[in-house]
Amino acid sequence: MNKSTIYYLFFATLFVCGCSNLKYLPEGDALYVGGSVKVEDTTMSKKQRKALESELEPLLRPKPNASFFGLRPKLYFYNLAGEPTKDKGFRYWLRNKVGQPPVLFSQVDLAYNESILQNYAENKGYYKVRTESDSTGKSKNRKVTAEYTVRPGYQYKIKSVTFPTDTTNTLERDIAKLGRRSRLRVGQPYDLDRIKTERERIDTRLKEQGYYYFSPDYLLIQVDSTVGTKEVDLIVKVKDETPAKAKQIYTIDQITIYPNYTLSASDTTNIIAKSTPEKYKDFTIIDTTRTFDPRIYDRTLYFHKGDVYNRTDHNLSLNRLVNLGTFKFVKNEFRPSDSIENGLNAFYYLTPLPKKSIRVEVLAKTNSANYTGTELNVNWSNRNTFKGAELLTLTGFGGMEVQVSGQNKGYNVFRFGGEASLVWPRFIGPFKMESGEGFVPKTRALIGFEHQERQRLYTLNTFKGSFGYLWKENARKEHQLNVTEITYVTSGNVTAEYQAQIDGDGTPENPGNPALQRVIDKQLIFGPNYSYTYTNTMQRRKKNTIYYKGSLDLSATITGLVMGGDKNEPKEILGVPFSQFARMEHEFRHYYKLGRDSQIASRIIAGVGVPYGNSDQMPFIKQFFIGGTNSIRAFRARSIGPGTFKDSVASNSFLPDQSGDLKLELNTEYRAKLFSIVHGAIFVDAGNIWLMNKDESRPGAEFTGKFYEQLAVGTGAGLRFDLSFLVLRLDLAFPLRKPYLPEGNRWVLDQIQFGDRAWRKENLVFNLAIGYPF
Repeated sequence: MNKSTIYYLFFATLFVCGCSNLKYLPEGDALYVGGSVKVEDTTMSKKQRKALESELEPLLRPKPNASFFGLRPKLYFYNLAGEPTKDKGFRYWLRNKVGQPPVLFSQVDLAYNESILQNYAENKGYYKVRTESDSTGKSKNRKVTAEYTVRPGYQYKIKSVTFPTDTTNTLERDIAKLGRRSRLRVGQPYDLDRIKTERERIDTRLKEQGYYYFSPDYLLIQVDSTVGTKEVDLIVKVKDETPAKAKQIYTIDQITIYPNYTLSASDTTNIIAKSTPEKYKDFTIIDTTRTFDPRIYDRTLYFHKGDVYNRTDHNLSLNRLVNLGTFKFVKNEFRPSDSIENGLNAFYYLTPLPKKSIRVEVLAKTNSANYTGTELNVNWSNRNTFKGAELLTLTGFGGMEVQVSGQNKGYNVFRFGGEASLVWPRFIGPFKMESGEGFVPKTRALIGFEHQERQRLYTLNTFKGSFGYLWKENARKEHQLNVTEITYVTSGNVTAEYQAQIDGDGTPENPGNPALQRVIDKQLIFGPNYSYTYTNTMQRRKKNTIYYKGSLDLSATITGLVMGGDKNEPKEILGVPFSQFARMEHEFRHYYKLGRDSQIASRIIAGVGVPYGNSDQMPFIKQFFIGGTNSIRAFRARSIGPGTFKDSVASNSFLPDQSGDLKLELNTEYRAKLFSIVHGAIFVDAGNIWLMNKDESRPGAEFTGKFYEQLAVGTGAGLRFDLSFLVLRLDLAFPLRKPYLPEGNRWVLDQIQFGDRAWRKENLVFNLAIGYPF
């Protein structure tokens, strides 16, 4: 098929889709394809006119049918489905869920849109605004656009802003103090939205000072436009009809807590009637069964008797109660106190989650190494183990992964194990630490065991334990510090086949791979580790958002110094040489929003591990790996590197995992919504791993100054099905650069042959996964 034929088919498709949409329109009507706004004003600069046009156009209603390269796929599917005979089935789903009915020109109210544009412009300070509208295109092709012309006239500026001057009135005096940080500035254009924001700012600040009953509606900002040419004076006042209680500062009096509150009014009445109030510090607790230790309220609630009310402590207290993870519902109420003047009684109604619960999960998974499998997880939880909202979790798991086809067929992986963790909603230790804002600091202790069997190769038993802290400074910054983390790995049932792969037979075809010995060596790792995470991706209005995670892992630093660790004669603990190393990893992500439903997501990962003292190499489980579903998707999982090394594996043997001491990975991905729940992506991945020291058994694996010439590169495209509760991801990728090929021949663009079956089998990699790769 030549290029001209492809072009003809492409344009024929556009024509057919366009015609098929238009022929279903009602007689005498036309398809509304959008509106435009033109601002005409000789006193405004071109930049100002364009900015105002970009603000006005989104106000036009209705919105036209969404288009994609001139096509309207949702409208096409709507017409394709026809009129369904019942409210279910494929045709109903295609027409009403995927499709979209035509937006007709008869639905457009030009006069209404004119009034909306005029009102918006006047609220921005433009007076004597004139608007006009017209439509074009109806007689030609039954597609109509609406065109609006706005002549805004001159824009008023703020000449002065006056806050209350009555120093004898407490409320007006406090409002006057807020003038220093006012968002209404002299010389700014008059803007009604900014005035509303200023009222809300003043109300927020007054809430912090104890004015519980105050409201933005009690503020009046008068506008005087007679003070000068194109200028206004703004005067901030408290309305005369403001109630007396809104002018008073309130303090906290009684604090009453109902830890077993239910939504049923009769149940709650019975609980209150049968309960004997318990006093603990400033709190009155109504709890017949004494479900919780009263100390949790002292750690969680910010208010105490006599405190001046403020909105920050109000919200932080609620946030902390929710973040305990113990209560299903948290409700708060303030009522005027009968015992003191200008006092508030605080009531907290807490509905607990079931104390004990069990959850069973059955998972199915697949990866780019062509392994498919299943896993069973059973979790038992106790949310209030010692009456201090402690969370005890016992987990048992088991699963298997098999390769249906490929070189690792028959080398199946079976695993089972268990884990026990206990989380306290506070810091436990000799020093006092606080977590910021409404986040509860946590202490966690964990022990676990996992048995893994790789059929025809070996088995591994892993024991682990840790004790550490988790806390947040705020919604963006999170810390995790494990004071100690211990991992002990031992192997068994090493097969002759695996040992032969290690030893080799001395021939060039099978020189052996001593690095595989590290997988089955006994490993003892202990020491602290720390990670810090920063993200502002929750701020959806920002055009640029980032995510960063950095981690530092130290093993046997002090022990190695005390015992004099030496890699030539390694020191042992309980007969096992302990690992001594420092490991650091940084991950940075950047999200650039192109539009409402499209963005460019990028990621950089850089990591390094340095063995020293008692070790001459990093333990296998702490090394870096690259390639796979969430990494470089054009290569099998853990198959790249290190460096330019490629293991020479016989066709009847297994493919080993490749590991390294350094890692560099770069990913970028364009994401866009196609229609309904279907999103698309085009991506490019690059990276590799390397060794710190030269290894004779793996030539080309050492890190050098020419590392950038050894990067693996892959590209591809994918679909994401966003089901709200999960994202199903399908990616198809192929390599562009293979670092293990001879220098000068690593780029494989000239070797790409999609029509060749052998090439497809070797290079096309399909990834099925849950969630986005980053």
